[in-house]
Amino acid sequence: MLKIDRLVKTFGSKRAVDNLSLHIEPGEICGFIGHNGAGKTTTIKAVCGILDFDSGEITVAGKSVKKNPIEVKREIAYIPDNPELYDFLSGIKYLNFIADVYGVNAGVRRERIQMYADLFELTGDLAEPIAAYSHGMKQKLAIISALIHAPKLIIMDEPFVGLDPKAARAVKQTMREKCAEGCSVFFSTHVLEVAEKLCDKVAIIRNGRLVAYGEMEKVRGDSSLETVFFELEGMAHD
Repeated sequence: MLKIDRLVKTFGSKRAVDNLSLHIEPGEICGFIGHNGAGKTTTIKAVCGILDFDSGEITVAGKSVKKNPIEVKREIAYIPDNPELYDFLSGIKYLNFIADVYGVNAGVRRERIQMYADLFELTGDLAEPIAAYSHGMKQKLAIISALIHAPKLIIMDEPFVGLDPKAARAVKQTMREKCAEGCSVFFSTHVLEVAEKLCDKVAIIRNGRLVAYGEMEKVRGDSSLETVFFELEGMAHD
């Protein structure tokens, strides 16, 4: 579903992403882990077509991000860590706007909006202007808007930041359900316990380079993901 092949992205003289390769199959959840500044958000934005990159190739469902950007954007959903929404719109008008962009018909959008707004307990707030929403409510609205067109690949940058435990549980439940339908999920997180329980695969990035990648069981081995992560960090500072 997602294939990143030898991705390189530089900012000036700094290599933010250095020869990174990974792939995610349909139905898999892959966690992307690393300290702030390790290259996670840069990689995610390159996958979404938001940031151009210097070399390498990224394909989604076999389509090139560089050669077929519009087709790729139809297949993906991107949820940033700090969603920028249109504050002057109400929640429902924003969701209808996103559904219009993706060409989702009236009956389907109504059903999906109702289902996800109920799940994230946002139904009663959809008539309110987004300007009145808390950070957590904006995050929920962004998640609902990302699911309206039934994407094949869901990409999330720190999806659990600002969410209460109930909403975080709903996100995890939705991720699992979408993957059961053949969708794939690629998300960055600092919450190692969540990644360990939720992910089929894990990729650990440091200074733009992948230092560990593969099935969760293999990367973790007999210890915890947290132990592996800090051991890799420790090796970097020896």
